[in-house]
Amino acid sequence: MLVPLYGIIGGIGVGIAYGCPIAVSAAWFPDKRGLAVGLTVLGFGFSSAIITQINKFLLDGGMGIMSVLKTFGIAFFIITIVLSLFLAFPPAGWCPTGWKPPALKPGAAPGANLTRAEMTKTKTFYGLWICYTIGSLAGLTAIGIAGPVDQDMLKGAGLDVPTATALITSLIFPFALANGFGRPVFGTLSDKLNPKNTALITYVLIIAACLLLYTNYASQTAYMVGFFVLWGCLGGWLAIAPAATASYFGTKDYAKNYGLVYTAYGVGAVIGGIVSAQAKDLLGAYQPFFLIVAVLAVLGMVSAVILMKPPEVGASKT
Repeated sequence: MLVPLYGIIGGIGVGIAYGCPIAVSAAWFPDKRGLAVGLTVLGFGFSSAIITQINKFLLDGGMGIMSVLKTFGIAFFIITIVLSLFLAFPPAGWCPTGWKPPALKPGAAPGANLTRAEMTKTKTFYGLWICYTIGSLAGLTAIGIAGPVDQDMLKGAGLDVPTATALITSLIFPFALANGFGRPVFGTLSDKLNPKNTALITYVLIIAACLLLYTNYASQTAYMVGFFVLWGCLGGWLAIAPAATASYFGTKDYAKNYGLVYTAYGVGAVIGGIVSAQAKDLLGAYQPFFLIVAVLAVLGMVSAVILMKPPEVGASKT
């Protein structure tokens, strides 16, 4: 029953609910869209840290896992409905006081408001989708193998299994913080540097983290720094992609447009889950995996340079 209820129904619910606050925040803060979206999805990143602690508290208190799931279900049902009452789009044509939309650059799409059908006919969409998939794949796969890699590293250092497990558990919260704070940080960079340049920064960081982990596989310091960066970059893409969608394609059909762009995260999650589960069987060890992720990041950089550009006039009609 976990598959149809928690996996399918719960997954569909997350997919629907996730885009709503993002669309609202992007509409209210066109002057600082990346920061606004980053702060909005910060809650999505912190949820893992918060729920982990609540779950531990309830289980330690003697509550069974099924009772915990029921408690979360009732709580989320009430919280979601109450908070949804506060979500509303600004009036048509609304702008923050003292702010005017920037003048369009030569060749930019008029009004930068493309429908989903128009968006899918641009190279920009496919560039953003590919880059988002690679960024998500790198981060999600790294998260999937964080535990086994840590165990390999700690066993090599001579620590027993209980000590290694305790250390892994203690690192979940700081990694979740990196994932959460990566969103407003990279969202702000997206505002200041544009989405393409911010995407390139994440790929450089991913390459550096992977090379650090590959060349210092037995180092606890390299492990903490490397995975801190990878978790942060994953969080960053959850701010870069929605901000880029609004920047490139406008906010008129933003919810529909980002809903399609967000499928890149889903593809990254599916592939990342499979790879993280089969990495050691396929490669013989986890260490070579980091070179593969570094190569993917290079491909992401090439895609960003070539394709992540504002759509040109008439691009949606060709």
